[in-house]
Amino acid sequence: MELTAIQVELLRNALGSIVDEMYVALMKSAYSTNIKERRDHSTAIFDTEGRVVVQGESLPLHLASMLGLVEVVLERSRDDPLRPGDMIVSNDPFVGRGSHLPDVAFVAPVFVGERPACFVANIAHHADIGGMAPGSMAGGMTEVYQEGLRIPPVRLVRAGEIVDDLFDLILLNVRVPEERRGDYLAQVAANRLGERRSHELLERWSLERFRAGTDAIIDAVATRTRAALTEVPDGTYTFDDVMDDDGLGTRDIPIAVRIDVMGDEIHFDFSGSAPQVRGNINVSRSALEASVLYAVKALVDPDGPTNHGMLDAIHIEAPEGSVVNAVFPAATAARSQVSQRLIDVILGALAPALPDRVIAAGNGANTLATFSGDDANGNFYVYMEAMGGGAGARSYKDGTDGVQVHSTNTSNLPIESLEREYPILIERYELVPDTGGAGTWRGGLALRRAYRPIGHTAVFSGQGERILNKPWGLFGGGEGVTGSFHLVHDDGRSERLAVKPHTVEIPPDATLCITTPGAGGYGPPEGRSKRRLALDVASGKLSPGRLEEQYGYDISELPEVMDSTDTVRAVRND
Repeated sequence: MELTAIQVELLRNALGSIVDEMYVALMKSAYSTNIKERRDHSTAIFDTEGRVVVQGESLPLHLASMLGLVEVVLERSRDDPLRPGDMIVSNDPFVGRGSHLPDVAFVAPVFVGERPACFVANIAHHADIGGMAPGSMAGGMTEVYQEGLRIPPVRLVRAGEIVDDLFDLILLNVRVPEERRGDYLAQVAANRLGERRSHELLERWSLERFRAGTDAIIDAVATRTRAALTEVPDGTYTFDDVMDDDGLGTRDIPIAVRIDVMGDEIHFDFSGSAPQVRGNINVSRSALEASVLYAVKALVDPDGPTNHGMLDAIHIEAPEGSVVNAVFPAATAARSQVSQRLIDVILGALAPALPDRVIAAGNGANTLATFSGDDANGNFYVYMEAMGGGAGARSYKDGTDGVQVHSTNTSNLPIESLEREYPILIERYELVPDTGGAGTWRGGLALRRAYRPIGHTAVFSGQGERILNKPWGLFGGGEGVTGSFHLVHDDGRSERLAVKPHTVEIPPDATLCITTPGAGGYGPPEGRSKRRLALDVASGKLSPGRLEEQYGYDISELPEVMDSTDTVRAVRND
């Protein structure tokens, strides 16, 4: 069936509106701060072949936890076909083709009569999914069984009714079950909303026209991606980097890529990467694909839509059993750490080909903090947060300070929300001076956050990266500063913790201080204007000592900075 380009675009925008509304509904009805405040969730619509048609513009890495899920659902439902009102739940990185257990996906078919038209889906990161440690993300886990409850694709809702026995089983195996129950029901409600909106759309589109339209949306992205790839110079590009460690003693774990660009196709080969490790930083095949798709989209078509059509021109090779394509029963809870490094090496490899589009290495981590304990009323809590850091400098602009980068695009959790819901006091929350790499364009600054338990001893576990190995700069730009975890006692003692600390007790007379990594600079430091340096010093982002060390200027050599629009205009014109 022939559709005009305008009809296809109208359908794409209509579907995009549905996933956006689902996203907001889930955010507003969730119980946990991780979803309602940090927005660690995503929504999508799939066609009846299991291909992503439209994904909400939220967390690129969540595409990994849904990319192959509908295909598995279709395979498993052959003997027991899906019916209106059914809803599938899954989180397993191997059986369900997800990426890690805390990301729980819900998928619901949308029917026109007895014929399926599409699937609506959402995914949310749950603050706990059971396992050996509160938060289900601590270092020290060596296999997926230790990380929490594995849920294969199964029907949690059948004919519109929740399967209570299964729901009870899931809630029995997680901590803080009332919070989990609220988040799961929010996910069910979001999909129900998506079903209603899809039915309203299908009242205006026949099923045949709708299917032709979703095919055309996917084909358009495939065509657009191929056209964008022709702007990348043909050639072979390589880059390698290392992970700090796996939390169990294996250090400097190599991540390597070879990229071959040939016309409108691009090939990625990660054969030089390390074998899968005992620690829980391994990446599943789906998470690898999501990381590559994000990097390609960011470099060649940042304004275009995201769906399965991108895979038409992108080819990915990675040895099975490697840290970037792990096999069962590998531990994958902290897979976002390797995901970030995958993106870094792709950007590093393509820097010679696309110097005006790449950025220097960002904080390169998903610095994770999990606290648990009993509040003043004796109620057990689990609080999980991922922190931002510096973003890499660009060819035309400084790196952004204190943000999540790349595939883990979650929001900052406001102190007011944290302290209202948990017995934790935030004593410091600030940008860290001198942490951005020097350059014509400066790398983004790191964050520092200090947590004190109130009236109890909390148990802390964390996940860090770029704590041993600095974020690199590009084209003469300097390295960013590494991060750290410190336990600081009121008597002045300070203990530096491991890269991936777990089960550390934090008494009420101590603070847990987390400093995230900064980011690399872009271009030689001598290219930075004195006026920008003067503003850096005046704002406290650069100390006089680091000014002299990195740029060779004494503070007396810099122009006087006045708080006026004239000064701002002059800086923008530099």
